[in-house]
Amino acid sequence: MDKLLDRKIKIVWDFRGPNAAHTAAHYLKHLEEFVEVEELKYDLGGVEHFSPTHSIAYLVVAEFELKEVRSILKPHRGQVYTGDI
Repeated sequence: MDKLLDRKIKIVWDFRGPNAAHTAAHYLKHLEEFVEVEELKYDLGGVEHFSPTHSIAYLVVAEFELKEVRSILKPHRGQVYTGDI
């Protein structure tokens, strides 16, 4: 059970349209503020660009924080994060 709660979850917000890259970068600033205020376990977020009209902002959270963070921030989707912190 401890192993399950140690998992890291990448929660994702998709942005589409001609301003997707700018919107994702701006949203990331708000996510960084949220991490600081809520004192989350991990301080890992970022932006990825898939095309000129599709970008994402993401935040990596500990699984035990997921339920609360998800209810507040309403991400579009999520996945298990396997990268390094």
